[in-house]
Amino acid sequence: MIVGILKEVKSDEYRVAMLPAGVHQLVRTGHRVLVQSQAGVGSGISDADYKAAGAEVAAAPADVWAAADLIVKVKEPQPGEFAFLRRNLMVLTYFHFAAEPKLLEACITSGVSAIAYETIRDARGLLPCLTPMSEVAGKMAIQEGAKYLERPMMGRGILLGGVPGVAPAEVVILGGGVVGHNAARVAAGLGARVSILDINLDRLRYLSDVMPANVNTIFSDVHTVREALARADLVVGAVLIPGAKAPRLIGRDDIKHMIPGSVIVDVAIDQGGCVETSRPTTHQQPTYLVDGVVHYCVTNMPGAVGRTSTFALCNATFPYVAAIASLGWDAAARRDPGLAQGLNTRAGEITNAAVAAAMKG
Repeated sequence: MIVGILKEVKSDEYRVAMLPAGVHQLVRTGHRVLVQSQAGVGSGISDADYKAAGAEVAAAPADVWAAADLIVKVKEPQPGEFAFLRRNLMVLTYFHFAAEPKLLEACITSGVSAIAYETIRDARGLLPCLTPMSEVAGKMAIQEGAKYLERPMMGRGILLGGVPGVAPAEVVILGGGVVGHNAARVAAGLGARVSILDINLDRLRYLSDVMPANVNTIFSDVHTVREALARADLVVGAVLIPGAKAPRLIGRDDIKHMIPGSVIVDVAIDQGGCVETSRPTTHQQPTYLVDGVVHYCVTNMPGAVGRTSTFALCNATFPYVAAIASLGWDAAARRDPGLAQGLNTRAGEITNAAVAAAMKG
C-alpha cells in the first residue's frame, strides 16, 4: 500500500501524523511511504530523518494526495484540500464531523473513506486515539486559562494558586473524563480550588478517591452548573459524546451571571462547544469577550505543543495505520470491530450512527 503523510495546513498546526520509526516499520514490511517536504518541521523532524527511515519525500501536497491509497493526517481536511478527496482513497485523521457539516458534505460527495480517530474504540470500549490529545488538551486548558486570567490578557488578575493570605482561584471543570481528569490534576497541583461536575456517579466516586483534597466532585445538573459558574474564576468545558455534538451546558444568559474577567476554556469546541457563546478561534487570535467573560476556544490546542503531541498521537495511532496498510480496510475492520467504528463515511454514505444523528439534529 502507498501511505501518504502531509504537512498540516490548519492555522498554527505543528503536529505530523507519523514518526520516522513508523515509516521504517511500514517500509520494512513492503509498503511505500510518501511524505510531503517539511511535514515534520513543526515537531522537530526533518526531511532527512524521514529519508533515512525509507520515506520518499514529495515537494507538493498534490503529489502525495494523488499517489496515496491511505492518507494519514492529524487535522481534518481543510477547504483547500477538499478537491483532493476521491473515491477509493482512505483518509485517517480527526474529522469531528458534528462540528464540520461542509467537510461531511465534501466527504459524501467525493465518496472518500473517512476514518476518524475520535470514534475508534479499543477492546475496553475506550477511545485510544483521542485519549492522548485529550490528556494534552486537559493540561493545556489550565495552562492557558491561568495565562488569560492575567489582567493584561483581559482576565481578573488572579493567580491560580494564590499566595499565603490570599485565596486561590476557583476552577470549575465540566466533565470528568480524560480532559477533565487531567485539567483537575494540573489545577489542583497549582493550588487552585477545583470542582469537577459530571453526571456519572461512578466516575465521580473514582475521581473523589484519586484526587487531592482541594478537588471536590459535584453531580451535574442545571442548578449545580449555574451555582458553580457564579463563583468560578476559570471554567473548563470538557464534555464529550463520541462522534456527536457536545451538549450545551452553558447558555447565553448564564454568561451574564459570571464574574467579569473570568475565563472559559471550551475544549469541546472541536465538537461544536458546550457553551452557547463559543465560536472557534486560533492560536493567533485565541480569545474574545462576551459580557466581560474571556472565551478561549482554540480548535487545535495540542497543535501548539507539536513535538509532545506528535509523539503522543503517533504512539496511539500507528498500530491502526499498520493494520490498514497490511490487511486493507475490510480485513482490518473485520479483525478489529473497534477500528471498524472509526469509519464515518464510505462511497457517499454516512456509516457512523452518531455522526448521522448529529446531522439530523
